[in-house]
Amino acid sequence: GDKCQYSVRLDTYGCGCQHNCDYCYARSLLSFRGFWNPSEPSIADIAKIKRKIQKIPQGTIIRMGGMTDCFQPFEAEHRVTYETIREMNRCGIGYLIVTKSHMIAQPEYMEILDKRLAHIQITVSTLDDARALTYEKASIPTKRIEAIRKLQDEGYDVSIRLSPLIEEFMDFNMLNSLGINRCVVEFLRVNSWIKGWLKDVDFSRYNLKQGGYVHLPLEDKLEILKR
Repeated sequence: GDKCQYSVRLDTYGCGCQHNCDYCYARSLLSFRGFWNPSEPSIADIAKIKRKIQKIPQGTIIRMGGMTDCFQPFEAEHRVTYETIREMNRCGIGYLIVTKSHMIAQPEYMEILDKRLAHIQITVSTLDDARALTYEKASIPTKRIEAIRKLQDEGYDVSIRLSPLIEEFMDFNMLNSLGINRCVVEFLRVNSWIKGWLKDVDFSRYNLKQGGYVHLPLEDKLEILKR
């Protein structure tokens, strides 16, 4: 977490994510090891989570949603994320929630999100609902945008997270018209698994090798950021 300035990461569901995104680095890391089951992810033990949280110093910010989404559909049934948020509130621990779900803006969650502790990033990679459904099984982008606006209007620290930002998939004119105040950008990391899963991307532009992946060169990223 050093590069991202958080010291602790917590996944409330693991070894698979029901969103099963075709660009997911975690899916590519775990699939060939046999640890990726998108239909039946493992469910964290809330008692163990509470014991860990109680040992963490106040002032720490825990990132929720690193290898999997803490608001994937299983959450509606198992509510491990809900109980984790309540425990972090009780202990005064900050939390950064990264999700592709609109569930976080539902009334039952907004009732427990502590504005002093909660930092929220809702991810989109396209604004086209139909296109999104071809490579990810998350909430459609329209619902995610509504969730961001709702949280923003209520005064939460919320950002739109463009992750990954793929130039071919993004309508930049629409993006710039959304009225969202804060934005976080993460570009696509490509390996052989992701090349096989993800379609309609010009992978020839990804020619910078680093950390087992290939990336867009910095100058290409800067040109996209200008848009």
